[in-house]
Amino acid sequence: MPGILDNINDANDIKNIEPKDYRRLAKEIRSFLVSKVSETGGHLASNLGVVELTMALHLFLDFPKDKLIWDVGHQSYTHKLLTGRKDQFSSLRQMDGISGFPKRTESDCDAFDTGHSSTAVSAALGMVHARDLKGEDNKVVAVLGDGALTGGMAFEALNNAGRLKSNMIIVLNDNNMSISKNVGGMANYLAKLRTNTKYTDFKENMENALTSKLPGGKEVVNILKRSKDAVKYFMLPSMFFEDIGLTYIGPIDGHNTEDMLKALNTANKTNRAVVIHVMTKKGKGYVPAESHPSKFHSISTFSIDNGETVGDNNRPSYTQAFASSLLRIAQNNDKVVAISAAMPYGTGLNVFKRRYPDRFFDVGIAEGHAVTFAAGMAAEGLRPVVAIYSTFLQRAYDQIIHDICINKLPVVFAIDRAGITGRDGKTHQGIFDLSFLSHIPNMVVMAPKNKWELDAMLEYALTYDGPVAIRYPKGDAYSGLMENKEPIVYGKSEIVHEATAHRAKKIAILAVGSMVKTAVSVTELLKEQEVDATLVNVRFVSPVDNEMLKKLSKNHSIFITMEDNVRTGGYGQQVSDYICDNNSQNIKHINFSIPNDFVEQGGVDELYEKLELDAKSITRRILKEL
Repeated sequence: MPGILDNINDANDIKNIEPKDYRRLAKEIRSFLVSKVSETGGHLASNLGVVELTMALHLFLDFPKDKLIWDVGHQSYTHKLLTGRKDQFSSLRQMDGISGFPKRTESDCDAFDTGHSSTAVSAALGMVHARDLKGEDNKVVAVLGDGALTGGMAFEALNNAGRLKSNMIIVLNDNNMSISKNVGGMANYLAKLRTNTKYTDFKENMENALTSKLPGGKEVVNILKRSKDAVKYFMLPSMFFEDIGLTYIGPIDGHNTEDMLKALNTANKTNRAVVIHVMTKKGKGYVPAESHPSKFHSISTFSIDNGETVGDNNRPSYTQAFASSLLRIAQNNDKVVAISAAMPYGTGLNVFKRRYPDRFFDVGIAEGHAVTFAAGMAAEGLRPVVAIYSTFLQRAYDQIIHDICINKLPVVFAIDRAGITGRDGKTHQGIFDLSFLSHIPNMVVMAPKNKWELDAMLEYALTYDGPVAIRYPKGDAYSGLMENKEPIVYGKSEIVHEATAHRAKKIAILAVGSMVKTAVSVTELLKEQEVDATLVNVRFVSPVDNEMLKKLSKNHSIFITMEDNVRTGGYGQQVSDYICDNNSQNIKHINFSIPNDFVEQGGVDELYEKLELDAKSITRRILKEL
């Protein structure tokens, strides 16, 4: 028997579905998503939670004329299904497949590329003003989760939307979660709105009674609305959205398509910004995801029967290695505190939170605030460790310069997911941090070669009198070269192996962080071709170990630099500057780095091969140059 979903093959096809079949369609969509994501991995829980909400939006909007902007964007799978991409879902998040986020080059129904939180209202507001200036009449809807309201940019946009004299709809998808459980005052406020229906019920009952039973009742209702503040403040301590100039509708059951559609049509009748507060359940319809929404926020391939991930290994990740090291150090130093921006599990700080709850701080999706918050702590003698993914630390660039580095405060940045991160694509690759950090005065930037060195660097950083950034990749921690344990010394590299070949062909490979593992493989492949190469573990990207470069330049004719950062502003460019500044024209430099471009999705190993940054590709290039 063909399913309802079989009849939806292009944008707006859902409008041909009978209302009596909405529930069945939602069930089919959830079954489809669980099946496909179990094979590809992806953001499952957030997508299962917005199925009916997305259906209502597609019944309300006309694509691609109308504009739908998803905050973050990892909840857009149903939107992709309903806009003609159903047959491409086997390629979800795969190289050259469809993205796990909205992507304008993928479909003209995707109005805006997103990947980071708290941006949707700003983009939507810009589109509304553009629409009005052009004299067009399309609808604009922004969908953001309650987690996005822990980010300051969302409040900045809401502040501006409060004075809008044109229609714009903001759907607040409230599931009490971002990646982990939400924190802070806004989370408490939304919980109050969720549970307190007295005001809404009273208002609706009063309006119905007056308009139906009292002559002139409609005018009485209008008068009461103009003086409703007394009722509003009596029923609820605050009505934040209406107080800043937004019309508030809700809370509404986000799993009732018909109710959602009514709310959208009501919101469309006013010439101002309207917030529709929708309550949903993250992971709805799949018991493992409902029970463990954080685990299923972003998950690798898994068994549908029990939700267990496929191919798990027992090797510790860099994240786990960092978490263990921080616990060990914090046990002997009660000034060490840990700060997360809504990602205690992703950064490994959940174990610190359990052990030292009074010394752990989750500030929500507010990276800029996290950094300056850490600055305040450091200024008062504490030793803050701020654990943030590389891609998200970009959002705090100004605070790093002004509030940390100018003050030379001892804040440690534990930068997770540095380098190529894989299937989340261009918005999540951590390939810019060396460039935007290493040029800042007073900032020390380090990258460990293995899990032991991560531990040693963290210990060193927590004794250093100034800001330190330690960046490390996603995935298994390298356990090789454990015999190479020279102490961490400020600004000094480590020679792993020194070549004995004649200078005319003597090569020095200078590798940064996770690329040391690749460099070890390169040196082994070169040995098979009777080429002996010096291998240097760079350790410090800022400051650069110029003494090491000077020493190497005396008896090496080729410098090979290897890093998982874009070329511009990276370590390789600093080595080029050294060669130029010291008139070392007799040294040839080959820079292996990521091109100055955004890197699309794919498996980590696939992407390194595509970028020709795998061991075999690098070896071929070196032999060709020789």
